[in-house]
Amino acid sequence: MTHLVIIGGSGHVGTYLVPRLIEAGYQVTNVSRGQRQPYTPHAAWNSVRPVVIDRAAAEADGTFGPQIRDLRPDIVVDMVCFTLASAQHLVDALRGHVQHFLHCGTVWTHGPSVQVPTTEDQPRRPFGEYGIQKLAIAEYLMDQARRQGFPATALHPGHIVGPGWNPLNPEGHFNPVVFSRLAQGQEVLLPNLGMETVHHVHADDVAQIFIQAIRNWRNAVGEEFHTVSPAAVTLRGYAETVASWFGREANVRCLPWPEWKAQHSENEACFAWDHIAHSPNCSIAKAQRLLGYQPRYTSFQAVYEAVQWLIAQGTVSV
Repeated sequence: MTHLVIIGGSGHVGTYLVPRLIEAGYQVTNVSRGQRQPYTPHAAWNSVRPVVIDRAAAEADGTFGPQIRDLRPDIVVDMVCFTLASAQHLVDALRGHVQHFLHCGTVWTHGPSVQVPTTEDQPRRPFGEYGIQKLAIAEYLMDQARRQGFPATALHPGHIVGPGWNPLNPEGHFNPVVFSRLAQGQEVLLPNLGMETVHHVHADDVAQIFIQAIRNWRNAVGEEFHTVSPAAVTLRGYAETVASWFGREANVRCLPWPEWKAQHSENEACFAWDHIAHSPNCSIAKAQRLLGYQPRYTSFQAVYEAVQWLIAQGTVSV
């Protein structure tokens, strides 16, 4: 039985990926900082071996990579690597000991788009520490794969969405009150012209592409793949679609960025600026061609499922 170790497997993607792996016949070990429960319960978790490791502390004393290696994995999936030094530490420990190493990156490695939909081979100009570090990790892993034979694959999700957490909303932040306002016909303020884009992906579709990459090892090693829905959406189109779910026309007003920022919290403005400045719009053609990736959810279908969960929880009022 193939042994797969997933680092950070109880999060958004792991909630869907781990049951898929168990059902596919893998022996799964989930490494995490604590005993956090997945967002959606599933009987498959009874077959998962939990291992508790504080990654930051273990990396600081140089033991994290060796601890992962000592679990004797055939495959390692790293969902929570955010710095180049962290990636280098783990790769140095696993070199020559694993068949496949899969890293969860982000479409923010691209920075602002030049030509859309953006393909994986376009020049990348990330901004912000998160995107800059994620690009450094991806470039390092690809260099290790192509020069040193380390079997790495980098998968780059968009805005991950699903039941259990707040989805990125049409204003570009995570306050669920925006969905309540659209459902009730109240005014929603969009930054600029509302034509910036966001590119969601359902967590289960991210899980799907990890499975497809493992199954298509020869095509996956040494490659990066976008992991998004079939199409990005504009903020205005997003707001109009959400309002239509409740039988309403969207009551939206667009404001220049300085005015919009002045009417929102610092936290909301920070998230919104990151999203509209990136305005991702990414192609999945490479993943479709080489991995057979076929998303089950459009952006709107993925958000709809999440919003229905928010309504059931009483977070969104209709």
